[in-house]
Amino acid sequence: MNKKILTTLGFDQIRTALLQYVVTAAGHNRVRALTPTADAKTVQTALDETADGASILRLQGGIPIPELEDIGPALKRVEIGATLNGHEFAALTRVLRTVSAVDDFLTGLTEKIDLRRVYQLQETLTRLPQLTRRLYTAVDEEGNVTDEASEQLKAIRNQIRQLEANIRSRMDSYIHGNTAKYLSDPLVTLRDDRFVLPVRSDSRGQVPGVVHDQSASGATLFIEPQAVVDMNNRLREAQIEEKNEVARVLGELSEEVAPYTKQIARNATILGHFDFINAKARYARAIKATEPLVSAKNEVDLIQARHPLLDPHHVVPNDITLGKDYQAIVVTGPNTGGKTITLKTLGLIQLMGQAGLFIPAHEESQIGIFSEVFADIGDEQSIEQSLSTFSGHMANTVEILDHIDDHALVLFDELGAGTDPQEGAALAIAILDEVGTIGADVVATTHYPELKLYGYNTPGTINASMEFDAATLQPTYRLLIGVPGRSNAFDISRRLGLDSAIVDRAKALIADDSHDLNNMIADLESQRKAAETEYKAVRQELNAAQALHDDLEKAYHTFETQRDQQLKQAQSQANLLVEKAQTKADKIIKQLRAMQQSGAGSVKENELIDAKTALKHLTPESAPKNRVLRREKRKQALHPGDTVKVLSYDQTGDLLDQVDNDHWDVQLGIMRMRIKTSDIEKIAAPKAETPKRRVVAVKGGSASGPSTTLDLRGVRYDDAMQQLDSYIDSALLAGYPQVTIVHGLGTGAIRNGVTQYLKRNSQVKKFGYAPQNAGGSGATIVQFK
Repeated sequence: MNKKILTTLGFDQIRTALLQYVVTAAGHNRVRALTPTADAKTVQTALDETADGASILRLQGGIPIPELEDIGPALKRVEIGATLNGHEFAALTRVLRTVSAVDDFLTGLTEKIDLRRVYQLQETLTRLPQLTRRLYTAVDEEGNVTDEASEQLKAIRNQIRQLEANIRSRMDSYIHGNTAKYLSDPLVTLRDDRFVLPVRSDSRGQVPGVVHDQSASGATLFIEPQAVVDMNNRLREAQIEEKNEVARVLGELSEEVAPYTKQIARNATILGHFDFINAKARYARAIKATEPLVSAKNEVDLIQARHPLLDPHHVVPNDITLGKDYQAIVVTGPNTGGKTITLKTLGLIQLMGQAGLFIPAHEESQIGIFSEVFADIGDEQSIEQSLSTFSGHMANTVEILDHIDDHALVLFDELGAGTDPQEGAALAIAILDEVGTIGADVVATTHYPELKLYGYNTPGTINASMEFDAATLQPTYRLLIGVPGRSNAFDISRRLGLDSAIVDRAKALIADDSHDLNNMIADLESQRKAAETEYKAVRQELNAAQALHDDLEKAYHTFETQRDQQLKQAQSQANLLVEKAQTKADKIIKQLRAMQQSGAGSVKENELIDAKTALKHLTPESAPKNRVLRREKRKQALHPGDTVKVLSYDQTGDLLDQVDNDHWDVQLGIMRMRIKTSDIEKIAAPKAETPKRRVVAVKGGSASGPSTTLDLRGVRYDDAMQQLDSYIDSALLAGYPQVTIVHGLGTGAIRNGVTQYLKRNSQVKKFGYAPQNAGGSGATIVQFK
């Protein structure tokens, strides 16, 4: 893509805006190198990456990329055997740690988001855990070598700290002792990295020692007391040892980095690529841009397109179509109507799309893949070359015609302007014919009325105009494709107060064909407005019908799902009834056979009648009438205080509170448990006068037992501890080997309460915080004995 068009249409400003959203040096380089491309595969790949970035930004806030410096020079120095400094190692460490963080982040996304390209980029990252750990341990964020870099360095620094403490202690004895009266200030300071005292010049003989400096006035001498000279000497020796050890450690680290320079450089590049993807997504969100469709046939269809560099609150969006039904658009109309901005909007959006950026237009908008975009926009006259406005435009036009092909897009602003109207119009028509012969797509603005007829009569060409409101005498900046622009000079003059006789005389001077053309344009405008009004009404009805269809479809799917669930439940209950009836029937038949084989002769009549009655009772009664059914349903409705049977545990308990539509809290003996509503059966309360001892039979491992996770987030402390106690009992009864308690971080009160409870419970084998990707310190995993 030619560089001139990037400046003419404002693509350079798009890159400047993108730079605000990158945080890495590699990301900055990518943005600066961003240019549109004519390769359809490359364009689609770049758009896929932007779409991935937009999805991650919407759901996760973006890929976690911190600020990263340019580590290229440091890696080159390592390759030639140089030793890096602490700051360079800190920059390398940040890159390596970011690689691990981004890799973990994207791995955690694989089950949440389907992405088109980012996961493939993730696979090109190279994790270096041992080197990362070594650098992170040896060098801190500010580039300082840490005590843990080597055992020798740690010992030297401990010695330095001890010597400094001893020296300060000894110096404090001077400050607070008899010597204090000879000091200018009661403090200890440093000169030449040695601890000294500020002694008054007139008391020089009172403090024996080495003079290292004096104040500007000469009133104060900085003396190193003789008693600390030896300690200062030892401190200085230790500091030299420290410096040498730090240099040794940095050299050793440089040697460890050397084999991995290419992997680290590639990692930095990939992180910059992720940063670039983040930036494209954030910029798209800032300008409310959407992903465009890509047309292999160069059919452009922009829906409510906006210029990305104009104030979104004031810019007027327009629909722009090109390349399908027509390859040339001739836009006419008065000045200041928005023709030039419309040209720039089309060109800049096309450049953005071919650079892999989202475009400021509605969804389902479509761009083409043009080999080049050319534009002659604005006053191109060159003072240095002594060219007139016409000459400047014509020089650009000649250059464009020399380079276009049948896959190019050409934008002409005021084609043929700046010369005699008749000659200018003839040149404009000839230039458009030449572009049409080559096969390029073209949009041209003009004032010449001859081009309106050209747009009407030439195949593959259509007229367009910028709408003008004659009532307010103001342009609306709306593009009207299919309607040529007409002069509003007479209407404007009449409304501004020009005498009607003068206006009528002017009209009489206009040729009849011009009147006919203006009348045709006025008729087309009225037809367009009527069609637009009808379209809006139909569109509104269509949207309402679509909404109703969606609601009905959703309701139908819900009905189908519920019906299938009820059928399965009814089938299960029916199978259970049949099984019970079959068992009882087999028992009765077995009894009859036993009586016949007992040798007592034939079965007595009364016994046969009893057996038939028992078999008859196995057939369920016909369904009761609706009124009876409703009464029975009301009897079976659950209420707090009801006596119920928990089917999975085969236990009887009392209902406490309804947690939600699917769960109740049930008191089972000394335990309070949360049970599914489907697992509860209402039974009659036992009579008070004949209490019976309940025998508790617990079935372990039931599929309807408690969940393996208890979530205590947002629960008050007392309630949380009660729920925890009940839940642990339920989990033990269910035979779970391991459960997870989610308590969050918060103030730490519930987390501490959970820890203390688990320590006291003798059934707990061990417990600890969950892994980082499963909640970290916000969750505790418990294993039972």
